[in-house]
Amino acid sequence: MAQTVAQPTADTPAVPAALPLRAIAPWAVFFGVLMLVLLYFVGAEQGATSVFNGTDVHEWLHDGRHLLGFPCH
Repeated sequence: MAQTVAQPTADTPAVPAALPLRAIAPWAVFFGVLMLVLLYFVGAEQGATSVFNGTDVHEWLHDGRHLLGFPCH
């Protein structure tokens, strides 16, 4: 059984074109801000810097705090 390998021609580039930075930058900023917000809620949502009153957010994220190594009590 013979196998053939497709050879690139002049019409098809051998290496795919790179994604432009302008296409990636908005998504990188969005996910960076999202990660910072999540890090705040897991690591610091209690006490003087709390956004929400009470301990509801703390209790919902309690196990995640310990998993990530944040002390909370």
